Amino acid sequence: MARISASDALALFQESDLLGLGQRADEARKLLHGDGVVTYIIDRNINYTNICVSGCLFCAFYRTAKSGEGYVLSSEEINEKIAETKDVGGVQILMQGGLHPTWRIGEYEKMLREIKAEHEIHIHALSPPEICHIAELSGLSIKETISRLIEAGLDSIPGGGAEILVDRVRSRLSPNKCNADKWLEVMRSAHGLGLKTTATMMFDHIETLEERIRHMERLRELQDDTGGFTAFIPWPFQHGATALGKSGVEKKTGSLDYLRTLAISRIMLDNIPNIQASWVTQGSKVSQMALFFGANDMGSTMLEENVVRAAGVSFRLSEKEIRGIITDAGFVPRRRTQAYALLPEPA
Repeated sequence: MARISASDALALFQESDLLGLGQRADEARKLLHGDGVVTYIIDRNINYTNICVSGCLFCAFYRTAKSGEGYVLSSEEINEKIAETKDVGGVQILMQGGLHPTWRIGEYEKMLREIKAEHEIHIHALSPPEICHIAELSGLSIKETISRLIEAGLDSIPGGGAEILVDRVRSRLSPNKCNADKWLEVMRSAHGLGLKTTATMMFDHIETLEERIRHMERLRELQDDTGGFTAFIPWPFQHGATALGKSGVEKKTGSLDYLRTLAISRIMLDNIPNIQASWVTQGSKVSQMALFFGANDMGSTMLEENVVRAAGVSFRLSEKEIRGIITDAGFVPRRRTQAYALLPEPA
């Protein structure tokens, strides 16, 4: 299948009928994943703090240091959460938090080292905005920051904080967070240091279709250079209790817009091997449909999830339910690692 340009992708988005677009995305999926396997991972989201200086308009999770509602998890609380995760077959923790106003790199190194001293588990942690914040407060370069975090125990970096990689959008949604070039710089540096990462896109708010496509184009360009992205996860903005939602920004076309965006991402991101369905925001039925619109991965069992829940969305699926969704759609469910290596099937 020939690579499509940004203008071609935009035309597909605007002019293709939904089912035809889904069929084309499904064909693109089969070129990479023709074995009918759909993967998932058992892990847990651990939000080590909700204290944040960013003040993003789309976030209902963060609290200021003076709010009286902020928290920082203790090492004992983190260890307990990890132990619970391992008890049900978990192989990874996803750790993200707010941009804490006083934490410098030493606090993060300590947290990572304490985890590795107690647990054999993959740490998928610290999104690009967190890395940039740590680097700035610590007086370090991005590369120095990532190198030190790797030495302390960081295994891979999640693609959070991407929103839309266009500064017109970012300057309104999250003016105190790193810009698009900095987000990409973190990922380029991580890939250069041997870390694999994921990439996300939060859409359906103030962005244009052209800006969605530009976001994908920038990811594709970086992936051509580094090959470090393992997966792409597009998910719609959850209005809920957020400042942006209260400001009158309305959803566009719901699940149909989600499936169309997902399909375009599979067609356009021909060099990123995996596309993840977002059952956390879409629920079981739409995420099952996503498997016919380019997705080959159901993401995480998410034993704990706080950020999307804070915006008022609370879909929950067990491992059994995720496997059932995959099987009922005619695919083969398989557990995986963060690197997409298949794991033995549960007994």
